[in-house]
Amino acid sequence: MIRRGIGVQSFAAVAGGYTPSDADALAFVNAAEITNDTQKQAINTLVTDLKGYGIWTKMKAIYPFVGGTSSTHKFNLKDPRDLDAAFRLVFSGGWTHSSNGALPNGTNGYADTKLNINTQTTFNNAHVSYYSRTQNEKSGSTSIGCTDTSSNDFRLIIRRPTNTGFLLTTDNTNGVLDFTNTSSQGLFIGNANGVNVRKFFRNGISLAPLSANPRGTTIYPSLNVYIGSRNNNNTAGDFEDKECAFASIGNGLTDTEAANLYTAVQAYQTSLSRNV
Repeated sequence: MIRRGIGVQSFAAVAGGYTPSDADALAFVNAAEITNDTQKQAINTLVTDLKGYGIWTKMKAIYPFVGGTSSTHKFNLKDPRDLDAAFRLVFSGGWTHSSNGALPNGTNGYADTKLNINTQTTFNNAHVSYYSRTQNEKSGSTSIGCTDTSSNDFRLIIRRPTNTGFLLTTDNTNGVLDFTNTSSQGLFIGNANGVNVRKFFRNGISLAPLSANPRGTTIYPSLNVYIGSRNNNNTAGDFEDKECAFASIGNGLTDTEAANLYTAVQAYQTSLSRNV
């Protein structure tokens, strides 16, 4: 591959017959060295869809898990530099990388996003998402998030045998969305959008709203968000075992934006023949 200048956006397009029309999509496929035309087209459409829905600017990090290796899966679509400051993933422990996404082993696998949820978002205005391709339940698992020593929480739990499918956003009492969730497949979104409003979405549909007054704190943990586990005060735990084909972190979404995010992500997964 020929490279010109400095910085990913000045690289010549990688090999293949298709060149993304969107500059952000092109920067990503060049950085991740994606050569497959189907994958490049999927990324381009994902970016243009998110921009068309007005969601792109709300995102701090987008992980499309495309290319099939840890080297391609690590890049943040919003800022595809290979730097901590760009929130590219650092994988640790056991992972299986394939064209379907990234599968943590459920015992020690996690990815550090390098994104501090407290400094990069504001209270009552944040979301996380996780596209799971795996149908199962696992005791004590967290799909994405973090918790500090004061029990300030920001994490998404897709499915457990008990206390399933809830987003903890402040403390262990009034920030909890707790209900029975029978499916662990699809796009799950934990969302805080407005004062004291919490919602949990599966495939664009709100499964559990919370309009209570979360007590105790008005901050999120000043910690990096982990994918595939919980960052428990800088120690990984609550390891997940569900294959991830997309994840995002950013500002809070409206109900319409949550539905549109699912539409865009599901179209992306379908174009890669890995939708569930």
